[in-house]
Amino acid sequence: MYATRALRMFRPTTRMMRPVPKEEQSAHTVSQRLRRLKRVPPELWPLGIVVAFAVSAAVYSSLRHFMVDKTIRLKRQNRAADAHHGAHHEEHQEGHQEEKH
Repeated sequence: MYATRALRMFRPTTRMMRPVPKEEQSAHTVSQRLRRLKRVPPELWPLGIVVAFAVSAAVYSSLRHFMVDKTIRLKRQNRAADAHHGAHHEEHQEGHQEEKH
């Protein structure tokens, strides 16, 4: 009996039946990693440069904004007021729970 077209779809292709070729040993040293850069297609270099520039500009502008702008609160202030507000919030929640029961 011949295999139908539907059954042929589930047969592994000849490419899949061949053993997987061994990859080169993964890079362990810096010089080996640098040698692997030669394998990057030249079409990707401009893209990498643009992305690297964009990421560095974003980091620079964010850090500069945090350092220069004095109106940004980077730390919590007025802890006594926070504690008072937290206690008030808990009392308010307990009052709502009593109303439901």
